[in-house]
Amino acid sequence: MPLTSSPEQPVPLREVAEAVKGWIERLGSIWVSAQIIEIRRKANALAFITLRDVSAEVSVSATAYPHVLDLAGPVSDGMAVTVHLKPAMWIKSGRLNYEILEIRATGEGQLLAEIERRKRVLQAEGLFDPSRKRPLPFLPRRIGLITAEKSAAERDVLVNVRLRWNVPVLVRHCLMQGPSSAGQVTEALRELDADPSVDVIVIARGGGSLEDLLPFSDETLVRAAAAATTPIVSAIGHEIDTPILDLVADLRASTPTDAAKRIVPDATDEQHLVHGALTRLRHAINALVTTESLRIEHLRSRPVMRHPVSGIESLEHHLGETRRRLRHTIVAHIANERTHIGHLAARAHALSPQSTLERGYAVLTTHDGEALTSVNAVHQGDTVRARLHDGTLGMTVATLDHDHRPAQETP
Repeated sequence: MPLTSSPEQPVPLREVAEAVKGWIERLGSIWVSAQIIEIRRKANALAFITLRDVSAEVSVSATAYPHVLDLAGPVSDGMAVTVHLKPAMWIKSGRLNYEILEIRATGEGQLLAEIERRKRVLQAEGLFDPSRKRPLPFLPRRIGLITAEKSAAERDVLVNVRLRWNVPVLVRHCLMQGPSSAGQVTEALRELDADPSVDVIVIARGGGSLEDLLPFSDETLVRAAAAATTPIVSAIGHEIDTPILDLVADLRASTPTDAAKRIVPDATDEQHLVHGALTRLRHAINALVTTESLRIEHLRSRPVMRHPVSGIESLEHHLGETRRRLRHTIVAHIANERTHIGHLAARAHALSPQSTLERGYAVLTTHDGEALTSVNAVHQGDTVRARLHDGTLGMTVATLDHDHRPAQETP
């Protein structure tokens, strides 16, 4: 229902804005073809995109949520797209906006989106993992080459290999563009991989458009390259071209010529390296011999080396003196100990009972051998024994005479 107004009864601005907003939103969504001119995108934030008509000077501003751009694949400036738009108005500012609900790439953009989707699948499977890359042999016995017949790529590889080391090359000719290219290259790759004499495989072609290089992003070919046991060098296109085969190959060369230089060493350079190494080795050996010769001369100049027995003679004299002093000390010690033992023996003899008996004393005992120390221990007529220094006497007690001297007090 249209709004009515007059100078006396004006309509609030918000009602006008809301009416315009409702009218615009009733238009619904529509698919349009356009070209992306500019994308301003921040992480996890609304993206602002400028769209332009593909044939007229008409541009509009649009917005897209992050998930819309993520689902669209790689989207870049200048890409031709088909966009699902929904017109809307921001009521606070009254500005017309187009909300992008979906983006589909067209032309090259569509091809890039499909390649990007395939890359994500293969990357999730780990086919691009650097740990899967195999080292190239230093000097291959035989090189397998997959390329187009009589192509510049074939010539570049063969000429540079021949100039550098002249390693034998087994060539398999294939179509390097077009619908049947991927199948032929895959078959040739499997054939060369099964040949035990081939140490490295090169897949080479010159530059080309995105469509020309599509076979080298074919999933079957890429998986065959990933499953190969022979190291693979990809030399497809130029530096700016990156088909999926480049990501799964063990080495990516920028050109076919670069591939030849990377897989075959230069004989001249290697010869220079060998000569340089021999020169350095010779210098090192000479320096070592000179150093060791000086050490030997220094050792020979020492006194002990000039007169080797002088040290032995000195030690022999010292040993003789030590033996003489030791012998003298032992003899003196034995003499002192013998004298000391003699003194102890004399003292022991002087204190022994036998010595007392030899001086005229006797030891009296009863008939059963008990020593008598007092006259009170026997009676008249008792038999006693007297032991002298040279024998024993049997005697009978005739008299008992007591010694009336007072007994000495024991302190």
